[in-house]
Amino acid sequence: MKRFAHGLVLGKFYPPHAGHHHLVRTAQDRCERLTVLVCAASVESVPLADRVAWMREVHPEVRVVGAVDDTRMDLHDPAIWDAHMAVFTEAVPEPVDAVFTSESYGDELARRFGAESVCVDPERTVFPVSGTAVRKDPVGCWDFLEPPVRAALTRRIVVLGAESTGTTTMARALADHYRRRGGVWAQTRYVAEYGREFSEQKLAALRARWPQAQWEDVAFTTDDFPLIAEAQNAKEEAAARTGSPVLICDTDSFATTVWHERYVGGRNPLVEATADRVGHHLWLLTDHDGVAFEDDGLRDGEELRPWMTDRFRTELTRTGRTFVELTGTHEKRLEAALTAVDALLAAGWNFAEPLPERR
Repeated sequence: MKRFAHGLVLGKFYPPHAGHHHLVRTAQDRCERLTVLVCAASVESVPLADRVAWMREVHPEVRVVGAVDDTRMDLHDPAIWDAHMAVFTEAVPEPVDAVFTSESYGDELARRFGAESVCVDPERTVFPVSGTAVRKDPVGCWDFLEPPVRAALTRRIVVLGAESTGTTTMARALADHYRRRGGVWAQTRYVAEYGREFSEQKLAALRARWPQAQWEDVAFTTDDFPLIAEAQNAKEEAAARTGSPVLICDTDSFATTVWHERYVGGRNPLVEATADRVGHHLWLLTDHDGVAFEDDGLRDGEELRPWMTDRFRTELTRTGRTFVELTGTHEKRLEAALTAVDALLAAGWNFAEPLPERR
């Protein structure tokens, strides 16, 4: 089989899927060097930088470059072809020996690069998926998506609330519900509260020096909370990469901003910045009314629960986060939570339409 010095794969990768990766790997096997050119239009809703980062992660041995191309496609208009080629050759100025595509325009694209055209699986028999199909139905195409794309598309649900208000019970119940759907939903992940793990470690460290120490003897500093927030984000990201289209989180880094108020007082800008780096989609606030306080050895704030509930509500409202308050019995809370999550999933992913193409 003929090998080439420098190959090119070009596409929107909006978003990348298994068919794209098959094309890249096929080209990589036949080239000494391979360039992947990601072209995004300004009207599209997935940033160019994200697509480039995803392709670089999946194909670390390939050069991946990006370009903004806001010219619509018309395969019958030489002037439009010239406009596209100006973008392509600015991004990839060096000679190209082969252009690998699965599209009907592959021959003309290769001719304009002065390269050989190599067509790979044009019928999509190896991976029956397309960017259009993914944008229309991400859930139905979930198995064709790599971890970084899954993480970006996952709908992240946060259960938060004051101490002993049933957040963990609710989060686990939600995760169990979606796992029972089967299919891709069976991969639904639950992310535990890292702050609790951190608290257990602090108490254990104190007891190693002072065996009689109790929870009320543990002291937090403002520097503890950025660590908690960063670790919570990292746990979520890891889970989203391997999970289903929905991720259930028992608290999040945003909640850590309020817990900082609870244990230290005031706000910590580092925690605020960490919380704003992660995109969640829905918060479920567990009310304290009607839930008995249980001291499990790491709790001591029964009298603070009304204040905590109010602070969560106030901060969720102030920051414009979408949230639903859960009240009543556990069964009623779970019903309200499922209604809210199902509505979020039913709303879809709302990808912006790409520029129109005339073939």
